[in-house]
Amino acid sequence: MSDGQILKPDKDFSKEADVQIPQAEKQAKSDLHGALDKLYLLEKQTRQASDLASTSRVLICIITLCKDAQNWSLLNEQILSLSKKHGQLKQATTKMVQVAMGFLDDIPSLDSKLSVIEALRTVTEGKIFVEVERARVTRILSDIKKSQGDLKSAADILTELQVETFGSMERREKTEFILEQVELCISNNDWTQAGILSRKISSTKYFARKPTKSQAQLDKEQKAREDKAEKEGTDVEPASKEDDVTDLKLRFYDQQVRLAKHDDKYLETCKHYRRVLDTEAIENDPVRLKATLERVVYFIILSPHSNEQSDLLQRIFRDPRNAQLIPTSAALLKLFTVPELMRWPQLSETYASHLSLADDMFSPTPKPAAPLTPQNDNKQHSRYQALHKRVMEHNVRVVAKYYTRIEMSRLTALLDLDEAETEKYISDLVTGKTVYAKIDRPAGVVSFARPRDADDVLNEWSADMKSLLGLLERIDHLITKEEMMARIQQTPKGGKARA
Repeated sequence: MSDGQILKPDKDFSKEADVQIPQAEKQAKSDLHGALDKLYLLEKQTRQASDLASTSRVLICIITLCKDAQNWSLLNEQILSLSKKHGQLKQATTKMVQVAMGFLDDIPSLDSKLSVIEALRTVTEGKIFVEVERARVTRILSDIKKSQGDLKSAADILTELQVETFGSMERREKTEFILEQVELCISNNDWTQAGILSRKISSTKYFARKPTKSQAQLDKEQKAREDKAEKEGTDVEPASKEDDVTDLKLRFYDQQVRLAKHDDKYLETCKHYRRVLDTEAIENDPVRLKATLERVVYFIILSPHSNEQSDLLQRIFRDPRNAQLIPTSAALLKLFTVPELMRWPQLSETYASHLSLADDMFSPTPKPAAPLTPQNDNKQHSRYQALHKRVMEHNVRVVAKYYTRIEMSRLTALLDLDEAETEKYISDLVTGKTVYAKIDRPAGVVSFARPRDADDVLNEWSADMKSLLGLLERIDHLITKEEMMARIQQTPKGGKARA
């Protein structure tokens, strides 16, 4: 096969092709093999002369005659043999493969269609110049397996493609391929592979929201194009239309949400929903906007406490859309922003009807296992338990803020828990380094006071003494000032102050 460079043909066979190709097409109606034999001779001449245009025409004519005769086995043989000819031009092979791909929709039998697909995959295997065509044929084969219900084979076939390395493929098509790979892995319950594949998409810039250009900016760009066309003496170029990737963005973050929910990564899920929220299509749809805002609130509440979670919680709380569109959820969110105790029995009773509306999010009781869907992950009850856990952890942090020592009986009454559960929540928070606590079981006392060494005590004493001396100096200055003011007021006009 040639090295791919477009060489100047040694001889132009276009006239011979114009004569022999119509003759072969006419002869093929009665004698297909005789017509192909004539085209073989012409193909050899054009290939050896490096006549790309004529070679491409001959190759396309050969496979077209096989397709018109509905002889699919012969078509497969021709595709394989023509691509292996010595010195075959790469561009001619590419055009032949592209035309053969167009025949797939016209093949009536599924077995014949699969045989042609396998022939095309064999021809394109390991060849960079037809990597895009191989990817597209492979996707067709994967779709066939998926329609037959063989998700395992469909996923294996499609995930063998490393489309992110294909330089000749458009970025949108690459993204669609990877999203399809991730979807098949999720459907096949291969969550690890789905997470690995999803990281191949760089979403930071590609899915970033583009700023809307003002009319003044559009007019300025149009004027620049007109000036350039006038200077070069050409026609005015039309304004370049930016690729709208909203559909890909929503599909990508829907998959990210499902991956994060599967691993119970509530903070990551909240972040993904916030990126969905930053989409014009969502902002213009009141129903989807309200649903997304509620998911953002729910998952930030479910997220374990950390500096990042606390900061994001405050930013979400300050969003004015929450109070307008989801006032009940906003009121629930507010409870987590103030250092006050939340009594779980009252809280669960107050928001029971509201949480029951989000049946895909929370369920007080376990539900029977159902088939996994994008809307149902069978984790409603575990999220309800996580909500209870976050309320208890909030309460422990509040108690640790106001108490240095507290009796276990009093603490269990404040948390509405028994002693074993109270110890468990305190232990979890201590392990996570959220609070400091020590439990004295014999005395029945919990201490939240962090022990201090001698250096800490001396540093605190030094700081207190420095503050005290500063205050004394300030007081001395104020007393001196008051004495001076009193002397000035006692001095008679034109006289001297008394000694």
